[in-house]
Amino acid sequence: MGDCRPLGFLIGLPFALLALILSLVGAVIWALGSVLSCLCPCCICCAGLVNFAMDLIKLPVTVVRWFIDQIPC
Repeated sequence: MGDCRPLGFLIGLPFALLALILSLVGAVIWALGSVLSCLCPCCICCAGLVNFAMDLIKLPVTVVRWFIDQIPC
């Protein structure tokens, strides 16, 4: 990310805010899935749920990077 693309950042900002809300939901899912996987380690579905929640938590950064990469300079 050596070059600055402020237009891509500004266009992606509203979508990143929506993704931030989803990441908060992902944080709650991650917390619940972590507790469930500690209580019952044989439950493999909790591991998949926690991995999905981690993807949701990373979503705002992914959205902003995608918009920044789409703007040619």
